[in-house]
Amino acid sequence: MKWLGRRQSDNVEDRRGMSGGKVAVGGGVIGIIILLLNVFGGETGQVVGSALENMQGGQTQTEAAAPLSKEDEEMGNFVRVILADNEDIWSKIFQENGMTYKNPKLVLFRGSVNTACGGASSASGPFYCPGDQKVYMDLGFFEELKSKFGAKGGDFAIAYVISHEIGHHVQTLLGTSEKMREQQEGKSEAEANKLSVALELQADFYAGVWAHFNEKNLDTGDIEEALSAANAVGDDAIQGKMSGQVVPDSFTHGTSEQRMYWFKKGFKSGDIKQGTTFEEIQ
Repeated sequence: MKWLGRRQSDNVEDRRGMSGGKVAVGGGVIGIIILLLNVFGGETGQVVGSALENMQGGQTQTEAAAPLSKEDEEMGNFVRVILADNEDIWSKIFQENGMTYKNPKLVLFRGSVNTACGGASSASGPFYCPGDQKVYMDLGFFEELKSKFGAKGGDFAIAYVISHEIGHHVQTLLGTSEKMREQQEGKSEAEANKLSVALELQADFYAGVWAHFNEKNLDTGDIEEALSAANAVGDDAIQGKMSGQVVPDSFTHGTSEQRMYWFKKGFKSGDIKQGTTFEEIQ
């Protein structure tokens, strides 16, 4: 992606050089499972920190502060450009539809982090907290995406994930997330999960809309990187790798095919009105 020399957002809180505080010890398989369940998890990351601590007997260790390397600094600058692109594009889309877009914050951290939604660890994967309207991200996740999930990686995979989480912010501003939670009340687990899938796929669609309006800055292969990431974290792909069994009623994020489809639909259309996942995911 073409990003060097372009505008960087001021709405990034870089906490990577700070002490990580309490981090669960011996995450191992448990940590990986939680990461898989929560990857691109919208609002699910809020419970991960406490869950890990409880599952492992409350053992914790303190992560010392570490200086940022040149590579860390460059990655932070890239993230700032991607956030700036989202700010510009969503501000214009909202304005064209008679609304005002409120910029979210993006927090970079290592190890663990405290949020308005509760404590979380890196094992939660990137997530959005509606309580403080911030996206939280440990960039080490993207090495996991390649090494454990088989994704191609690349800078546009990072751009896709950030834009997916910004999609959850858009849903918060539009009232979609609150409406979905209300619809989940009184539903069976399977029915509630379908609504969660619709929310996640719509965030994938919004990431595609962002890519549509940023096409002039894309390099050859960027869209393939995003699709590879979406494919790697489909519920069916995750369940197949973890247990060898696929249970559709337990899906919360959508299949690999669905995630790729909705990203591509957003990218091709650039029309937020076509993000009709709640009408189509039955």
